[in-house]
Amino acid sequence: APSEPRAGNKVAILFGVTAALFWYVGANAPEAFLAHFTVFVLACFVGYMVVWNVKPALHTPLMSVTNAISSIIAIGALVQIAPPLVVGAAGRPDDWIRWLAAAGIVLTSINMFGGFAVTQRMLAMFRK
Repeated sequence: APSEPRAGNKVAILFGVTAALFWYVGANAPEAFLAHFTVFVLACFVGYMVVWNVKPALHTPLMSVTNAISSIIAIGALVQIAPPLVVGAAGRPDDWIRWLAAAGIVLTSINMFGGFAVTQRMLAMFRK
């Protein structure tokens, strides 16, 4: 039982540091970022609740949906890497944005490949 208070202290410290980080971001970030950040946090929470509360029989359709979401992320990253299509539009994004987009393409490609492989294995189990 002596380890329980330490675990509680770690959680309290983690929440305190997280709250301080959120306060710092909220105090120094532009309004547009805060709106997007709020949507991101809510989407993370909803996604977590949806994934962990799904019945095992629905895991295959859930994998298909996550593959679709990954493909949307890959398309967004490709748009960031591509040059502007409209003449007179703003120039190419900064180098760090292009590198981040390239990393996003690599990671979502891995996720999509793995998702399709797992989906195929799950569907093969139903064919027996």
